[in-house]
Amino acid sequence: MAVKKRQKILSHGRPPTSKPKERMTSERSRAIIRTHHRLQKEHAAALKRGDVIAAAEIAHAIEKSGGIKTYQAASKQGQAKDRGGDSSKLLVDWLQQSQVIDLKARERASSASPTLTCLEVGALSTNNEISKHPNIINMTRIDLNSQGPGIEKQDFMERPLPATDDERFDIISLSLVLNYVPDAVGRGEMLKRITKFLRTSIAKAEDSTSALPTLFFVLPLPCVKNSRYMNEKLLLRIMSNLGFTLRHSKTTSKLCYYLFALTGESASTRTEKKKIRDGPGMNNFSIIVE
Repeated sequence: MAVKKRQKILSHGRPPTSKPKERMTSERSRAIIRTHHRLQKEHAAALKRGDVIAAAEIAHAIEKSGGIKTYQAASKQGQAKDRGGDSSKLLVDWLQQSQVIDLKARERASSASPTLTCLEVGALSTNNEISKHPNIINMTRIDLNSQGPGIEKQDFMERPLPATDDERFDIISLSLVLNYVPDAVGRGEMLKRITKFLRTSIAKAEDSTSALPTLFFVLPLPCVKNSRYMNEKLLLRIMSNLGFTLRHSKTTSKLCYYLFALTGESASTRTEKKKIRDGPGMNNFSIIVE
C-alpha cells in the first residue's frame, strides 16, 4: 500500500539568517523580495524532484542573500507611510463600512459595538491599524520568524485546530502569505484550514449581508492577473466552493485585496491545475484543492 506523503508545512525551506539593516531604498527592498521569491520557488522545485544537492545549494543562496529576516525587513518597508502603508488599514476601513466595527469607537471611552477576536497570520508588527482598534479585544499574531514580543513564532499549518467555537476567530488576516506556500496543493490545504479557524456560529446569523466571520486576503497582483493557471474568476470560484462570499475587493498596481465572509459549508468540489491562458513572461501560480 502506498504511503501517503506528509503535507509540507509553511516553513518548508525557509532558513532564517542574519539580521538586516532596518532601512533600505524602495529599489533594494523590491529586489530583495523578487530574489527571495524566485529562490524560494527554485528551492521548492528542487525538493519536489528529489534533488537534495540543488536544494542545499539554493538554501545556501537564500541564506547568503539574507534569508527570511532580510525578506521580512524588505516587506516591512512596504508598510511605511512613504511606501504605500499598512494593508490592515484597508481591513479596518472595510470592517467599518460593513458596520462590523464602530467607526467612532476611538472617540469614546467605551463602545456598544461587539468585541471581536482576530488571528493575523504572517504578522510583522504589533502596531498596525487593526491592532489599534478598540473593538478588537484579542489580537493573536503568528509568524514563522517572530519580529518581537507580541508575535508568536508558529507555522499556521502546525497550529492546533480549535476544539470549540470559543477558540475560533471572528477575523483572520492572510496578507501576502498564501503566495509564500511552496506548492499548489499546500495553498489549497491552507485555505481549507482557514475555514476551521473561523467562528461558525456567526456564519449562521440571519443577516445575509454580514461580513462576519471574515477573511482578509491579500495576494501579489501577478498571482491573479499574470498566471497561466489562475485568474480572478477561478479564485472566486475556489473561495465560493470553500463557503466564502466576497464582500469587498480592491486592486492596485501591485496587490489585490479581498474581504470574504464565511457564509456556508465547504463543498467537495476539487480544483485541479489547468492552464487557462499562456504568454511570455507569465508565472505558474496556482491553487489545487483536493
